[in-house]
Amino acid sequence: MPPESPARQFNEFRASALYCPRCKRAMPVRSRLLLVLPDGELHEYVCQACATSLGTRTVRDRPPSQIVIP
Repeated sequence: MPPESPARQFNEFRASALYCPRCKRAMPVRSRLLLVLPDGELHEYVCQACATSLGTRTVRDRPPSQIVIP
């Protein structure tokens, strides 16, 4: 498999630790799916120690979904 270009790797960036104002230091985070949107998914970063919300990330790699109404 050929190595990915640096630009492609950056598009798939995921945080593993973020600064938590409640813990007063950088803490490991979990990514939690919040919403499935027509153009992607909205994920929330949550501190693993105190469960404080630290930010969001929108993933737009998916092809557009189709809604089927019977």
